Amino acid sequence: MDRRPILVVPYMWIGDFIRCQSVAKVLKARFPARPIDFLATTLCAPLADYMPELRQVIVVDLPRKQLALGEHRALAGRLKRENYGSAFVMPRTWKSALAPFLAGIPERTGWFGEWRFGLLNDLRHGEHGLPRMVDRCAALALAKDEKPPANWPLPELRVPATEIAGWRERLGLGIGPAVALAPGAVGPSKRWPAAAFAELARRLVDQGVTVWVLGGPGEAPLARIIAEVGPGVRDLTGSDLRNAILALAAADVAVSNDSGLLHVAAALGTASIGIFGPTSPWHWAPLNPLAATVEAQIELACRPCHKPVCRVVHHRCMRDISPQQVLAVTQRALAVAKAPS
Repeated sequence: MDRRPILVVPYMWIGDFIRCQSVAKVLKARFPARPIDFLATTLCAPLADYMPELRQVIVVDLPRKQLALGEHRALAGRLKRENYGSAFVMPRTWKSALAPFLAGIPERTGWFGEWRFGLLNDLRHGEHGLPRMVDRCAALALAKDEKPPANWPLPELRVPATEIAGWRERLGLGIGPAVALAPGAVGPSKRWPAAAFAELARRLVDQGVTVWVLGGPGEAPLARIIAEVGPGVRDLTGSDLRNAILALAAADVAVSNDSGLLHVAAALGTASIGIFGPTSPWHWAPLNPLAATVEAQIELACRPCHKPVCRVVHHRCMRDISPQQVLAVTQRALAVAKAPS
């Protein structure tokens, strides 16, 4: 029986990294005796601690938009010591396949991409016929020409209850109902206005709900606007993704733009509400079921555009979503979360 470890090179955005847990599950079912490792950036590495399918992550922060051959050679040396038998390369870029090639991993699977002859020796075609990111990633984990299943296995981040309780105690967050807000997103067009998040927070605090604002350092200015509501709002933004993971695991409900933290919340099983403007929930929402998706209640010819910046300036796909609209679905989700099981 083949027991050689498998390396997965995932996408390094938070949401796509979580989608790639479905890849790990498909591989684990296909090769139960083979350990599975992921490459990960420092940002994404904490997610792997809560993915039981993985043996370990190889943490590396390669420079973007440059070849950085020396760094790739150093990474290849680390990979070679692990004696991987197979590498599954999710991104389509030439660079993403370089280190597995330099490490001499015998089987290297990926999409045709940027003319990767030689770098990959199991080249797949037909990527553009697969509509969603999860379909494209998980299909690589199947044998060539194998028919995909009706449903891919869901991502599941498993956080021990003791870790959640310890985190909550360290931050002095109490035990009352809490809603986590994630106001950030890659590209301003995907962000519901900070003032709208602040109004939602104000209404929740008025109803006795604690509000936690999550995100990276880039979301700190948004968090400050929301925190002006008063002492019922805690700014928990910071550079450590683990803090956001634990906050989303502890929260009763999460309200998020179409961002990586929406995927984190959904994979944790927290009741998650996604706010979608320029992007299509069918294409980009988490594979896990959401408590609700919120979209503008008017038809817009420009939507979905999937653009990071609104091309027509008015940004009505987000601005026309009212705090009352989001509050209503949040209240319903809170009621379900508090109901006895």
